[in-house]
Amino acid sequence: MIRAIVGANWGDEGKGKLTDVLAEHSDLVVRFQGGANAGHTIINQFGKFALHLLPSGIFHPEVQNVIGPGVALDPEALFQELDSLKDRGVPAPRLTVSDRAQVLMDFHILLDTLEEERLGGRKFGSTKSGIAPFYSDKYAKVGIQACQLTDRELLRERLRNSLEKKNVLMEHLYRHEKLDADALTEKYYALGQRLKPYLADTSLLLDEAVKAGRDILLEGQLGALRDPDHGIYPYVTSSSPLAGYAAVGAGLPPWAIHEVIAVTKAYSSSVGAGVFPTQLFGQEAEELRRRGGDAGEYGAKTGRPRDVGWFDAVATRHGCLVQGATAVAMTNLDVMGYLDEIPVCAAYELDGQTIGHFPVTQDLRRVKPVYVTLPGWKTDIRGETDYSRLPRQCREYVETVERLIKTPITLLSTGPRREEICRRG
Repeated sequence: MIRAIVGANWGDEGKGKLTDVLAEHSDLVVRFQGGANAGHTIINQFGKFALHLLPSGIFHPEVQNVIGPGVALDPEALFQELDSLKDRGVPAPRLTVSDRAQVLMDFHILLDTLEEERLGGRKFGSTKSGIAPFYSDKYAKVGIQACQLTDRELLRERLRNSLEKKNVLMEHLYRHEKLDADALTEKYYALGQRLKPYLADTSLLLDEAVKAGRDILLEGQLGALRDPDHGIYPYVTSSSPLAGYAAVGAGLPPWAIHEVIAVTKAYSSSVGAGVFPTQLFGQEAEELRRRGGDAGEYGAKTGRPRDVGWFDAVATRHGCLVQGATAVAMTNLDVMGYLDEIPVCAAYELDGQTIGHFPVTQDLRRVKPVYVTLPGWKTDIRGETDYSRLPRQCREYVETVERLIKTPITLLSTGPRREEICRRG
């Protein structure tokens, strides 16, 4: 069985926990896109962790973890994560990194930071992790592959070519000192030597796994609404977080993916700029943010307070559509137990008309949510694993959302820990 686990919304849906849960029954877990610009939060017997680059299967010693060629590989961030795990007593994971993965470098982060500062009020809400400059280099064909870090002179040549135009920007646009290709060569060659034991042709590894009938879990970052083609452009990421890209970013045939699990919260949340129709403000927002999850609604990468709002069935239905979701996992259901009534956005009103589709960004700015209000269950359901024992109003909430998003909800998270999962269907 090969399945992809991806986000249905703006990201921050709780995919890390679900990946950790499903990894227990997988042979391989593969990160297929993005970089260290977002985090997956996992709570287990070792403690609480925010993974930014490592696959979420690393806590299972029998699982082979793979960083695919579609990932923005920051070797410094990778080794920081590995060292942190070791310091906290986590056994060394089985990890393989694609030799074709391209390297996110210091200057990508610097360029990202300088550009956000230059844009000021027009910024896109970047985490300043270098993602947009990295993917710009990749598709402009001036990027550097992980395998090239092990050849000093080739690395020097590639860096000199890459820095020609960048140094013009540094000097004349950002008023910053020029970048030194020789210094960068020595730094990244040394990182390449440390990275070398992890490098392999992961396409061959995955091909062998497919032919052997092994269980593979493909892990995406962020969510469908941050996709540059199908999301809230331009407030998007720079790689595709869709399951359709998983075959490319991992190195698998597209026909091999049998199941797509789209993750959504029982309410809506978002870190970063963009349009968020059901957003709450003031005390109502702060109460939901404070209760949201084990540590509240704050970005795992940035620590920024997440925007929060009521569940948006229009956005989630669109997310499930473009993800090709075969099932949905709903997280943070336990958070909603304090509410007397729970609004759900069932449609939008746009220019006086009720619509059920997710429009382009300039129209999305003008929509007004059309809510249906459901009764709350006013009880603590944390840790419940039997769907039939959930309060009737809670089950009605889940089943109403399921009808609205037109995709079966098969997993419910009733708490932040690995074992706090309720299965249905």
